[in-house]
Amino acid sequence: MKPYRIVLGIPLLAIIVLGAFLVVGGGWLFRSPSHDGMVSGTVWVANEGGNSITAIDANTNQVLTTLNGIEGPHNLQVAPDGKSVWAVSGHESLAVMIDAVTYQVHGTVPTGKEPAHVILTPNGKTAYATNGGDNTVTAIDVATMKTISTIPVGKYPHGLRPSPDGKWVYVANAKDTTLSVIDTATNTKVADIEVGQKPVQVAFSPDAKFLYFSLNAENAIGKVDVASRALVSKVKVGAGPIQVFVTPDNKNILAANQGSQDNPSTTVSIIDAATYTVAKTIETGKGAHGVVIDPSGKHAYITNIYGNNLAVIDLATRQVVKTIPTGNMPNGVSFTTYTAPAPAAEIQLAMPANSDESMPGMNMP
Repeated sequence: MKPYRIVLGIPLLAIIVLGAFLVVGGGWLFRSPSHDGMVSGTVWVANEGGNSITAIDANTNQVLTTLNGIEGPHNLQVAPDGKSVWAVSGHESLAVMIDAVTYQVHGTVPTGKEPAHVILTPNGKTAYATNGGDNTVTAIDVATMKTISTIPVGKYPHGLRPSPDGKWVYVANAKDTTLSVIDTATNTKVADIEVGQKPVQVAFSPDAKFLYFSLNAENAIGKVDVASRALVSKVKVGAGPIQVFVTPDNKNILAANQGSQDNPSTTVSIIDAATYTVAKTIETGKGAHGVVIDPSGKHAYITNIYGNNLAVIDLATRQVVKTIPTGNMPNGVSFTTYTAPAPAAEIQLAMPANSDESMPGMNMP
């Protein structure tokens, strides 16, 4: 019987040890450290310092291709159908529409001076670009690729996003203390909301009841009641917050804390929406800037502007599970469930000549 007990004891001990390891380690042997295969789609990144755009396969967390040729692309946005990507060229004062299937420039539209961000309405019919150099927002008809309105807003408009129903566009005025509200039916500014020092970007809650925004000079994230257009709360986060994004389940708000080039921050703050307190601070990389979350709520993607990479956060464990190299100074980031094709490693975009030599706002967030 003794040999039998020894033989049986070894595997039993191994099972016990392995079981304890799996509990403590969170099931490490049964999950991919890079989270490959968990999310389908494409992550698009604007590399402002590299004059390029990076397309990343969200399923494999690998770079699909790099598109070169857009001068100073500060930000970008994927169209609702995922088949096109809009970017702004700060150097050329252009909004650029790129076909996400062929990787060719579909068209360009002149903007105002120093365009920073571009977004599309949920129906994909209208694009809006902020022009920091002349305190306006350009409204563009997507079908005709023509400007349909130039809308005066606050001082140095920067980040902007549409409401989930498409009725409003909220604009953060980065050299002001206000958010401007645009009525998309009339393409006019209908309100300015006093919120605090240096608002940079905004994010709607999925139910459209609240709007969250970064206050870069206050190291805080603010909260506005959309119905009353009134400031209701602020919460302190890391140094120099830039972009914000709300999880699809409406439970958390993520804020990327960039800091400054001389003293970069390296964190993302996760704010509990119910208590409006910081629930977790995650180290992501040097100069955390852009934030986007995939529609399933599994992953958040953070551009690290001074680290030249993209961090992938597992929102269940709240840990960075992958860091993907990008171009120089990755800034804006956008996600689509459409998986773009994998062509050549690098593609040169055919951009039209433009005489406007206005410089991008490189020193702005």
